[in-house]
Amino acid sequence: MPNAILTTIAISASSLLFVTAVSSETLPSVVSSTDVNMFVSPNIPDALELAGEVVPIHGFGVRESLDKELIVNTYRHSSTILYLKKSSRWFPVIEEILKEEGVPNDFKYLAVIESGLSQVVSPAGASGFWQFMKKTAPEYGLEVSTTVDERYDVAKSTRAACQYLKESYTHFGSWSLAAASYNMGQYGVEKRLDEQSVDNYWDLHLNKETGRYVYRMLAIKEVMSSPVKYGFHISPENMYFPHEVRELEISENISNLNAFALENGSNLKELKALNPWLRKGYLTVQPGKTYVISLPKIVTE
Repeated sequence: MPNAILTTIAISASSLLFVTAVSSETLPSVVSSTDVNMFVSPNIPDALELAGEVVPIHGFGVRESLDKELIVNTYRHSSTILYLKKSSRWFPVIEEILKEEGVPNDFKYLAVIESGLSQVVSPAGASGFWQFMKKTAPEYGLEVSTTVDERYDVAKSTRAACQYLKESYTHFGSWSLAAASYNMGQYGVEKRLDEQSVDNYWDLHLNKETGRYVYRMLAIKEVMSSPVKYGFHISPENMYFPHEVRELEISENISNLNAFALENGSNLKELKALNPWLRKGYLTVQPGKTYVISLPKIVTE
């Protein structure tokens, strides 16, 4: 087909219609340039690994379970596009901490399946990028008080998640089981392993959520690592850039965060966006405690 001719591809997934115009040379590999108005099944890679561990792609049910999650994340366009855009802002922060903590880089995708890289709250009350429960958070060094909730601090909650994952890896000797335990707890995974007399995630019979969990992580890794292969074309200028900030050390109470922001060349909207761990309109600082508040690098005159 001549390069000058544009092919319109309509891909329908459930009730969602995705239409794009591309030249024949730029068609993603999952789409044939001779087909129009089609359903396309993503190709399953012949070999996969997660956190350095080989995925038994030809094991019973493994291929089909991964296929399901690849289809879901390939055709849930709005969510996956937002994951890709947000990753440009947040993956550099998360990757650096994972490296420092000795946790495989692939676990950045766990934050994606937990929260979509958003400060969300689950129906059960789990909060932040890494979805810590209020009761569990302090066990991993996160403060949850009247005015502060460090589950919403991306850097601190990432370190807390690393602590949990390293504990699980030490216990199970497997990163895939460590990932599963992030969803159902170490005790839950240990109990299922003992009951079923197996020693790996791929052979476990699990509840629906945990049974999908690691496959979701694998699928997100595959799509986000090779977005064009799965039909996602996002130009660099349309990504969400990291925030450029200046940091202020705070060791005294702040009675009014709005006034504090204005006094420091910012405003409440910027302050709350950059410091979602500040949960009230004021900050109480205990003796000997210091917090770091981020504000935009460019001061508002």
